[in-house]
Amino acid sequence: MNAPLIVGGGPAGAAAAIALAEAGMRPVVLERSRDTGDALCGGFLSWRSIETLERLGVTADRLNPARVRRLRLFAGTRMREAPLPRPALAVSRRRLDSLLLARAATRAGVERGVAVRAWTVDGVRLADGAILSPSTLFLATGKHELRGLARPESARGRDPAVGLRVRLAAGPMLDRLVGDSIELHLFDGGYAGLVRQEDGSANLCLAVRRSRLTDAGGPLALLQRWSRDSGPLAERLAAMAATPAIDAVANVPYGWRATRTGPGLFRLGDQAGVIPSLAGEGMGIALASGLSAAVAHCRGQSSQDWQAGFARRSRRPIGLAGAIWHLAERPALAALLVRAGPVSLIEAVARATRIAPPRQA
Repeated sequence: MNAPLIVGGGPAGAAAAIALAEAGMRPVVLERSRDTGDALCGGFLSWRSIETLERLGVTADRLNPARVRRLRLFAGTRMREAPLPRPALAVSRRRLDSLLLARAATRAGVERGVAVRAWTVDGVRLADGAILSPSTLFLATGKHELRGLARPESARGRDPAVGLRVRLAAGPMLDRLVGDSIELHLFDGGYAGLVRQEDGSANLCLAVRRSRLTDAGGPLALLQRWSRDSGPLAERLAAMAATPAIDAVANVPYGWRATRTGPGLFRLGDQAGVIPSLAGEGMGIALASGLSAAVAHCRGQSSQDWQAGFARRSRRPIGLAGAIWHLAERPALAALLVRAGPVSLIEAVARATRIAPPRQA
């Protein structure tokens, strides 16, 4: 198989496909889902991510004409607010992925409903048993592992994080309480992020230690416990359904980066590095990795050199976000940050946790 093969049609895979197609190649994207779903994701796009999307042909206003302009930190009843360095936005993954894949499909081959089961010595094995042997593979499966190329068990840590997501219905109350802000609510052993999307609804996304989730008795019980500790969160949960659907992903390896890879294998997005979600830069890393890996391949750069270089680029934002995460999940330190942290520090951290923009093709 001479054409580059991209496994995964999320932001990282679609970005790579668009960039490769614009360079005159005809990549093939394999996406396991037949229809675009709404992946578990906070949906925040920083100003840097917006610029990358513009380069890929997807304009900000097509995603969401409203902008996110402020960051709010909550610890208990305390709140600190700071302006974002530049306007950002929030969008559902259903809308973002649909627009990106539609853009990719104009010049790349996109095959949906094709599940990839494993990587073997012979190549990529599909669910129907077929084997594809590409000379170049872009692995963009997100947090899902591919057998044969899975991240090491040690990446998860002794008490790994669990990602949760519950949707809050659009309405005047959410408009008034959240408005043009992205919010971080800090608790013992975890945090919750909240931002409004293109239809006015909001994703409430949580990252929590597995031990805390087990101790609470499950996701809904954890939300109820946290809402008892926080009046602001309790107000916002009034927009939650009585029996909400709660999406979950287990054993999220926050802080992991791929520093090495094999010949012809480019690891993208969460397969390249997993930034703690409180930084709001997961999709930024996905887009930047897909675009820059495609550029590197077109220039003849080896996958090994690109992977090591991207690991260096992502070291500071991922490392800093990890340090803040460990601080934020300790109640006394979180309260001190919210009470005494200067607005200028919050703005500086917001800038420092962005991935450096890809070099021009």
